[in-house]
Amino acid sequence: MGAHCCNHDHEQPVTPDPKYRRILWIALIVNASMFLIEIIFSLRSGSVALLADAIDFFGDAANYGLSIWVLAMSVQARAKAALIKAASMALFGIGILIHAMWNLITGVLPDAQTMSLIGLLALCANVGVGILLFTYRNGDSNMRSVWLCTRNDALGNIAVIIAAIGVFGTGTAWPDLIVATIMASLALTAAWQVMKQARQELS
Repeated sequence: MGAHCCNHDHEQPVTPDPKYRRILWIALIVNASMFLIEIIFSLRSGSVALLADAIDFFGDAANYGLSIWVLAMSVQARAKAALIKAASMALFGIGILIHAMWNLITGVLPDAQTMSLIGLLALCANVGVGILLFTYRNGDSNMRSVWLCTRNDALGNIAVIIAAIGVFGTGTAWPDLIVATIMASLALTAAWQVMKQARQELS
């Protein structure tokens, strides 16, 4: 990667893979749809983990749209887009940590059944998108950011289901809050990874 970053092709637009563009459009539609579903049921259930997942779906839908927009641009342009996505992932992580603290203070007990059903639906959606994106997981920072978002989403969905089981078994909100914190940490870690690679591509 270092040699490529030093030559003049670094500034040139590239011809996007039509298959990858189609996959991004599918991912955008799936994520936008799941955001609408999860935001409704997260508010109904009172689950901060489900709300975290809903906000993440919204962020990913926006990021997929950004990825489509810069797909035919230069490596530097795609790296700058990746920096924007890294910032959005970091903001998501910080926001969820704040919301988890608020739920801890107010003592909201989420609905475990709603959490598990919507978490399972979201997991199926993200696994499907992840399978489509798997071939492109080791591309430039823009492609890597797309893959990391999808991977983190699938892990987050599994965590939501586990949290639902925990809430049902303990009768407390602690499992929901713990999972929300883990999801926020994943977002912050992924943001750092994408930001680091994008800065290397810009150097």
